[in-house]
Order: sequence, then C-alpha cells, then structure tokens
Amino acid sequence: MGRTGPCGGRTGRRQNGSRLGQRGQCLPGGGWVGLLSSGVGCPERARSRGNPQRRPGVGGQGDGRFPSRFVLAELVSSPAPGVERAAPIKATCEDTSCKTGFPEDVHNAVVSRSVHGGQPLLNVRFRSCDGNKKIHFGSSEPEDFRVGEDGVVYAERSFQLSAEPTEFVVSAQDKETQEEWQMRVKLTPEPTFTGASEKDQKKIEDIIFPWQQYKHSSPLKRQKRDWVIPPINLPENSRGPFPQELVRIRSDRDKSLSLRYSVTGPGADQPPTGIFIINPISGQLSVTKPLDREQIASFHLRAHAVDVNGNQVENPIDIVINVIDMNDNRPEFLHQVWNGTVPEGSKPGTYVMTVTAIDADDPNAQNGMLRYRILSQAPSSPSPNMFTINNETGDIITVAAGLDREKVQQYTLIIQATDMEGNPTYGLSNTATAVITVTDVNDNPPEFTAMTFYGEVPENRVDVIVANLTVTDKDQPHTPAWNAMYRMTGGDPTGRFTILTDPNSNDGLVTVVKPIDFETNRMFVLTVAAENQVPLAKGIQHPPQSTATVSITVIDVNESPYFVPNPKLVRQEEGLLAGSMLTTFTAQDPDRYMQQTSLRYSKLSDPANWLKIDPINGQITTTAVLDRESIYVQNNMYNATFLASDNGIPPMSGTGTLQIYLLDINDNAPQVNPKEATTCETVQPNAINITAVDPDIDPNAGPFAFELPDTPASIKRNWTIVRISGDHAQLSLRIRFLEAGIYDVPIVITDSGNPHASSTSVLKVKVCQCDINGDCTDVDRIVGAGLGTGAIIAILLCIIILLILVLMFVVWMKRRDKERQAKQLLIDPEDDVRDNILKYDEEGGGEEDQDYDLSQLQQPDTVEPDAIKPVGIRRLDERPIHAEPQYPVRSAAPHPGDIGDFINEGLKAADNDPTAPPYDSLLVFDYEGSGSTAGSLSSLNSSSSGGEQDYDYLNDWGPRFKKLADMYGGGDD
Repeated sequence: MGRTGPCGGRTGRRQNGSRLGQRGQCLPGGGWVGLLSSGVGCPERARSRGNPQRRPGVGGQGDGRFPSRFVLAELVSSPAPGVERAAPIKATCEDTSCKTGFPEDVHNAVVSRSVHGGQPLLNVRFRSCDGNKKIHFGSSEPEDFRVGEDGVVYAERSFQLSAEPTEFVVSAQDKETQEEWQMRVKLTPEPTFTGASEKDQKKIEDIIFPWQQYKHSSPLKRQKRDWVIPPINLPENSRGPFPQELVRIRSDRDKSLSLRYSVTGPGADQPPTGIFIINPISGQLSVTKPLDREQIASFHLRAHAVDVNGNQVENPIDIVINVIDMNDNRPEFLHQVWNGTVPEGSKPGTYVMTVTAIDADDPNAQNGMLRYRILSQAPSSPSPNMFTINNETGDIITVAAGLDREKVQQYTLIIQATDMEGNPTYGLSNTATAVITVTDVNDNPPEFTAMTFYGEVPENRVDVIVANLTVTDKDQPHTPAWNAMYRMTGGDPTGRFTILTDPNSNDGLVTVVKPIDFETNRMFVLTVAAENQVPLAKGIQHPPQSTATVSITVIDVNESPYFVPNPKLVRQEEGLLAGSMLTTFTAQDPDRYMQQTSLRYSKLSDPANWLKIDPINGQITTTAVLDRESIYVQNNMYNATFLASDNGIPPMSGTGTLQIYLLDINDNAPQVNPKEATTCETVQPNAINITAVDPDIDPNAGPFAFELPDTPASIKRNWTIVRISGDHAQLSLRIRFLEAGIYDVPIVITDSGNPHASSTSVLKVKVCQCDINGDCTDVDRIVGAGLGTGAIIAILLCIIILLILVLMFVVWMKRRDKERQAKQLLIDPEDDVRDNILKYDEEGGGEEDQDYDLSQLQQPDTVEPDAIKPVGIRRLDERPIHAEPQYPVRSAAPHPGDIGDFINEGLKAADNDPTAPPYDSLLVFDYEGSGSTAGSLSSLNSSSSGGEQDYDYLNDWGPRFKKLADMYGGGDD
C-alpha cells in the first residue's frame, strides 16, 4: 500500500516476507520521501519538486519488478498552514543488512528564509536495529536548534537564514551504552517560485489500495503485497482554513467501476465523530477542526472502497494520524502552596521538601520537559540564598548554614516551573509558593531567673506548694526542647519535698510531701537543677542544666495533743464494781515553744457508759459493773475513746483509745437448749438430745453435769437423762407409756467453773402419738391445746379489731343513707340548674330579668309567702301585690318512691291557686322587658280557668304527650 499526504510526496512499504526497504518519512516542512525494495533490485532514483513525476518503470506497466499501481516518487508540496516547507529528501536504496545509526552522513533540507522560535524545521531519521534503544538527540548549536525525542528539529529562536547554507551537527546517544552517532545537517534557504502554479504546490498525495494481478499468459498468479502506511503527522491547534485536506484515497479500479469511499473509526463515525470526513466520490480525506493532542494523541482510521451496490472492492487500509504536540499548556503545580520543615542548625545539603508540577504537553518532548528554579526568598536573612532547588526533580535543599528558629521561624519561597526545558524565551512558566518552617531543636538550656528562691510552710502540712521556681528557655514553647524537668541535688535527705513542673508556665513547684516538725527542723536549704526533657543538640556550647538554691522556713503552729500510748491496753476481770479506779490515761502537748496551760480531758465514746475520766489528771474510774458478756464487748475487748484539748490559738485536741481486755469469771450458769422438744408416748423411739449453753468461756464452761431434780417425784419416775458428751445429754422416757400432752421437765446443769455454777432449766416436752416411723400424728391437737396466754390474747385482739371495723362500716352506711334522704327532692344543690344557667351568655333583659323568684322550685315546705317577700326583688312584669288567700302549707317532700304522687299534688295546688304565677323562671331565656305589643301568655291559666278549651287532641300526639293529655284533657280527675 502507498499513500500521499500533506507532505506532497508518495511513499510506501510492502510486506510479503521479502526484504523491506526503509519506510518513507514525512518532513514537517511538507516534503515526503518513499523507499521500496522488493528483493529483485532497486528502482531508479527519482527526485522532483512540485508535482509528482513518474519515472520509467514506476507506476505504469513497467518492467514487472513492481506492482503497476505503486508510484515511487519524492514530492514537495505546499506545506500545511503555519508549517514551513522543508527541503526534498533524496530517495536511496538501503542495504538489506541492518545497521544502527543515521542513514546518511549529511542531511540537506530546504526551509523558509524566516525562521521563528519553536518552529519545526525537519525530521531526522535514526535506525535502531533492536528497537529497544533509548536514544537522546542533541544539537551542536543548542542556542539555535534543538532536537526532540521524536527526531524533529526545532528552532530555538527567531532569525533569518543567510544565502549560504547553515550547517550544524545532530548527535544521537544511547542512554545505556553511551554510544554516540552524528550527522551533519545543511539548511538551505527556500528559493522563490515563479513558474509553479498554486495548484501544483498544493498537490495532495494519493493512497492506492492493494490489488491482485493475474498474468493470463501464465498459469501462475501473483498476489499483490500490502503496504504499511506510515502515520500522518498533523500539528495540533491548526488555524485552518477548514476543512483541511490531508490525503486522497483511491483505487485504480475506479477507472472501470463507480466506487464509493468511506472511513471508519474514532474521529470519523465513532465518538468523537465528525473530525475527519471523506469525499465518497473523490476519496479526499480532510480534517474539519483543530486537533488537541492533550485530548487525543492519535487517531486510527480505516479506509474502505465499495461499488455502488455496496460490495467491497478493495481490502480496507489502516490510516494512523498522529497529532504533533505544540507548546500550548503551561506547567501546573499540584498545590499552589507547599509546606515543608527543616530543623534549625541544619547543614548545607539537607533535604527539605519536593515540589511537583505537571505539563499536559508531551512529556517526551521539550514542550513537556519542566525545569524548576527559585525566584525569591523571604526573609533574606541570614542569607538571600538559604535554599536551592533541583531544576529537574524539584527537590529543595539547604545551601547555607545559619538556620536559627529563634531568629527566623519561617521562609517563603516563590518557585517557578518552566517547560521547553526551562527556556526563558519560548517556554511557558507558572509559579507556586513553598513555605518552609524551621523546626526547633534543643539548642537553648533552661536558665533560672534567680540564684535563690524563698518559701515558707506551716509545720505538719503536706501537699502544699512552698515556692515557685521560674526559668527561661528560648526554644519553642510546649516542646520537649522547652519543657523543663527539676530535681533536687541536695538539702533534703529525708525526701520531704518534691518538685513538679507546671505544664503551662514551665515553672517548678516545690511541694511538701511529708509532714515537717517545727520542733525538729526550722529551716531547709535545697539545691535544685533544671534541664530539658531532651538533651541538648550536638555542638551546643551551653551547659546542659542550670542550678539554684531554695530556702524554706518552717512556721510553728499549735499542734494537737497526743496520748501515750495510743491505744492503751488494760487487762481487768469482769465484775469490777462501779466507782472503782481503773487506770490513768494522759496525753502530751508537742508544742514546747508555746506558752499553754495544762490539758483538759473528756470522754468521747463509751458505748456501755461504764467509764468516766477526771478532766485534770486523766484518771479513769468505773460507773457500772464491767460485764464481759455485754453486747458491747467484742472478743473480750471493750473500747472507749477519750479527748485531750489544749487552750492554744486555735484550740487543738487529740484522741486516745482505751482498750479494756475483760477476763472471764464464772458469773453465768449454764442453760438448756432447745427449750422445747417432742417425743412419742412409747419408749421407742423417745430420746431427746439437749445441749448446755453457757455465756462464760473456759474454764468456766463445760464439761457440764446433767441431772433431774428430786422433786417432784414424777420427774425421775417418768424421765431419765444421760450425758453423752461434755456439752450434750439425752433425755428419754423411763416408763413404757406416757399419755400424750405437754410436760415441763426441769433439768439441773452444772458447769466446771471454780466455784461451780448451776441452774435448773425447764424443758417443755410435747408427748404425742407416733406412727411406725416415729413421727407425731396429733401435733396439731397438742399445739392447739398448748396455746399460751399471749397467743390467746393476740387472737382476741384481732377479733375485737375486726368487730370494730365492721361496726364503723355499718354506721357509715347508715349515715350515708340519712344524708341522701335529707337532700332536696328534685334538685341536688350541687347540680342546681339555676347556677348553670348563670354560667352561659344569655341575651335577656338585663338586671331586671334576673330579679325573679325561683322559690317555687324549692321544696314546698320552704316556700316563702309572697307577703313577706321584699318588693325590690319582684319582677316588674309580676301581677300587683294584693291580699291573697292563705292555703295550707304543703306537706314535706315524700319518699322519692312517691315522687309521682307529689307532683300530682303540687299540680292540683297550682291549679287551685289563682295567685300562682303562670310561668316557670327556668323557661325564661330571652326576656325583653315590659311593654311588649304581643299578647301575654299569662292568660293561659290552668285547667280551672280554661274549661272552655279542649285538650283531648293531646291523646293523638303519641305516648310522649300522654301525661299532658291526662293532666289537661282527662276531665275533673
């Protein structure tokens, strides 16, 4: 496959397993060279300018050594906009053996006379046989020319080429083996074109599809070999005009067939679509907009040729379009502000921090190669160049000594990153800030502010701060290099003081940890030292610690008296009579240098109230008999506490404990335990085990002697007792049968004391009928028969209390019934509807409407006669007062069960009373006063005055009006 491109020349490379020639190379200036070797010879060299030119045997039905459709030519066409034209490169035949290096010793190129900085001039070719070498290109004139990693030669500055060729040397060096190759480059100014037309200068390269050729005169056929198309290099950010033609794709079969061309791939029919378009008829491939290498560095397209029916005519060919990087992106720092630290006193060459910037341009070209430098340093003391930066890595290190945090705590550096390998003329740059904090090291020891400190402390006080030791330290506060530690180096052999460090002020707090006696030590002189938590840095000339003296004065205070000994132990037999002198318990006053009177004694604690103490001499006497068996004696020991007080200022007192160890005497007789027992009526089984209990201790306790008394005689006749151990005995029946019941059996128990003590204890024995297992079967009967007087009294009291409660309940119920009967017949005073009516907002006739008499709603026996009713409380619409006949007082309200009869009687009385008002006050809701034009309803009298009116129709209104029908329409009754 071959192609023509923006270079204007045609090139191609076949691959069929035979030896391949060097691939054609496109120059930025617009020239293109193509080389081919088919293994059967080298084609004739061809060199031309302007339009492509066919040579004999190339492109036609030539000598048969090449495919008839391949055109091998060196072409120069008009460059792309913004790109200068380059000189044509002569095609050469290469030897089949591979040799690393430049393909030629001298490279000639034609460029425009005016050269601008950053302009690509030409592309040098370098052959690497193994393909893995890392080659670095260089220029002998770095101020004028530089060579990128891709072999493109750029102008470093703008200048005009002279008429004579400009020469310089391009070198290539293997980064691993350091092997170097060189090639001389000659740049010739471009001549002025006079005869070539614009159309000839803009000739576009053709790409021919592979095909198959058949020789009809021979049974053999040749398969046309595919050509590998070199990539098309297209600079980014082109200014157009657009669409800009790139190459023309065609098939030589378009002479006999009507073909349609198309391209596929990202940038064509895949996102981002529409960047590349192709004329389906002519096969012209164009770009529609400027390209951005930072977004897409290369495009991989595939060209297709089909007939009008959509049938594939040629195999698709791959087209690679590389976007040539331009320096259109500034370096960007990862952070605008970088923070680092360095210890003060660091030596030159100490690493501080690393700043990093990135450039979106090609990192393998100069456009993306960054260089760093420091623009400024603030402050500039002690030197304006305290730091330097590695221009390639961005590492910041110190270059001068004299970093002192106490003088300068922070440095601010302005860092600049420039691409184009730091070229200040053509490179783009950006800045960031590096803030370097000088960290503290312990280069200053603490120093006391005074040589001697003073303090005082009252005697016998602990946890008291007696002196504050102040120091100064120039290091950073609240760091190990600033924090002070204090220790005593002398003056406190008994360890009565300690020194703590205040974490906020760094002061030393001298504190008393053991009581100090003024009578023993009146003053202390301490020697103290202060040092930091961490040792001083190396090379510091100051001493590591500072020393001072602390003078502490002890203040005498009134101390408490103390008893000697405390506690005091006294051994005494129990039974000591009241008024006996027991011992003397006195105290001492430690204040030898204070003028005080004698001590006074008093009793502080005496649980059994057995003792008293003389307030002057401390003599203790008894006020009651000492008893070892008292509940206040624990383990034969009785404790009492006494108080001794002085008359100092302020008065002080001390306590002492008297411990009396009571010796036992035989003052308690033994007793039987338990007090009650149960046995069967028969002899077997009927043994009862008993135990003797004596509050005394050895030798006034066991072993005990058990026996039955001689009287009454029935005791020994019915019972017998046998001692089974020193404290235990067994009581059993002497006779074969004893009637069931409760028996009191006296038992005489004697202890082993000297003299002996004995007592007669009564054992209550319950004799019962037993089953075959020896268990009582009539215990309940015996227990009931044996109830004591106390139990009977308790039962009687319970019964009486229950009777009283029942009686009180009955009285309460009776009283409640009476209260219920005494209440009003119809209306409970608490539920009186009149009060409820007054609670609502009625729109009546004002105050006059409320001057009505509701006495008719009360019980009949409480109705007040109208004659004695005050005139002021009558309603204005009442009929005038006149002499009215007196009727007998109505009877009191009957039992609620006769309420119906009561209502009937009241109705008859109202019917026969001509003076009774015809209205109920409860029915007056909206009273509008007197003088109404409407007729009064007062004319509606009761049945006595309305005999002419018929009320029988009330019977037709249903059961709800039956009562009214009976009252008014039922006749005389």
